[in-house]
Amino acid sequence: MRRRKKSKSENAAAEKPPNKSAGTKSLAGKRLTNAQRSAYFSRREAAKVLRTVLQGDSRRLAVASIKSLVYGPSVRNKRATYALVCETLKHLSIIKDVLGASNVLTGKWKRQEELMYIVTYDILFGQEDALVGDAEKFLLLRKVALQSALARLLVRRGVKKVNELITPHDSQKCRYVRVNTLKMDVDSALIELMKQYKVVKDDMIPDLLVCPPGTDLHDHPFVKTGIVFLQGKASSMVAASLGPKPGWEVIDACAAPGNKTVHLAALMNGKGKVIACELDKGRFKYLKHTVELAGATNVHVMHDDFLNLSPEDPLYSKVRAILLDPSCSGSGTALDRLDHLLPSSANAGTHDALDMDRLQKLANFQKKALEHALRFPAVERIVYSTCSIHQIENEDVISSLLPFATSCGFELEMVLPQWPHRGLPVVAGSEKLLRTDPVKDKEGFFIAMFARAGKEDHSVKSQMEGNTSSRPRRTRRRSNLFFKMFRTMRYAKLYSAKKR
Repeated sequence: MRRRKKSKSENAAAEKPPNKSAGTKSLAGKRLTNAQRSAYFSRREAAKVLRTVLQGDSRRLAVASIKSLVYGPSVRNKRATYALVCETLKHLSIIKDVLGASNVLTGKWKRQEELMYIVTYDILFGQEDALVGDAEKFLLLRKVALQSALARLLVRRGVKKVNELITPHDSQKCRYVRVNTLKMDVDSALIELMKQYKVVKDDMIPDLLVCPPGTDLHDHPFVKTGIVFLQGKASSMVAASLGPKPGWEVIDACAAPGNKTVHLAALMNGKGKVIACELDKGRFKYLKHTVELAGATNVHVMHDDFLNLSPEDPLYSKVRAILLDPSCSGSGTALDRLDHLLPSSANAGTHDALDMDRLQKLANFQKKALEHALRFPAVERIVYSTCSIHQIENEDVISSLLPFATSCGFELEMVLPQWPHRGLPVVAGSEKLLRTDPVKDKEGFFIAMFARAGKEDHSVKSQMEGNTSSRPRRTRRRSNLFFKMFRTMRYAKLYSAKKR
């Protein structure tokens, strides 16, 4: 009798995962502990994340950061998955050397190399006692070969410990937490968080709190329920710079993952309308999740390209502000993105031509998007931002669009004047642009703001400068009274002089 050949789907199902709903059900007949089952799924989720970042790194493509991928809604055991990805990347050059020297990867396992990297890390440096699954079994049978290859590598490199082969990278960046005022006021959130952590208010952004470096809040109930968002200071400056008022209609042009979108909604007190655009299907789902988590009911999420929105369309005739945070190189958030762990960081400077080609393509898109934003007839304010340190994506984009912006009635406006770092002096009005320093501030952002000439300044900048419109009513009354008295006295003097 002829044996039926297994289909691809049957082969893919050969390694059955543990039954999540069956307590300690078995994998291939073996009873599992909760720790084993959790570790099994974490390794596979880590392998998916690792595949995405390594493919993006090899092709020099901008992909979501490791944190964004891990802390998205689809990953269950986030802390374990994040630790696995980071530790595997730290040891990746060692793992590749060991797997190559031991020559253990054959057949189908070569096509699942990211999973094999993860499992090899656990066998050599991690949790060997929680290793269950076909991939784990395959490598455990070859553990001696892996350990021998590692020992030979240490001898060849002239070191005694594996840690001597890993470049240390120390980050002392503060943990910033933005309070979602749609769900809780800042003072209440501060009081609750102070029960467990050392927390202070930021000195510039009203709804931002600051925790010491290393503070881990990912599993805190406030984060899981959208009461607070883990958002950096520079990122929080973007929506604050635009400063939309309650009742406005605003477009967030390139919205995912949605932190700035829901910040806009909170600044508007949940009133008015935020139109959030996202073209990528996966990022669109992430954006929807963020909006739902924040309880931002005034956000309308669109699975569409911002460039497809017509400025002449009556649907957008009342849009008064646009936040444009387009795709960029992400070079300013290398620390947050953990780019120093990626293979390309070891070869810095060897991809200059490829990098410049990529940067030029990004800049072309950024210019196109900004020009499109400037065409909306009722828009009074536009904030353009990137998380890039490159002039080609920042000042050069502004410089190239400045004449067109002027023809549309816009001019550059000062962004958060109390911030010390300004734009590079390569464009007129560079002192009005804002940069954050990747060394001093631990992240590199760029923010530019266009305002239609003659329109009232509604930004947070106005409130911080203490202009007349932001003074207490009593102060304004006193000022008006003093002016009336002065005018009356002046007229009295002129009248008496005339009579003489």
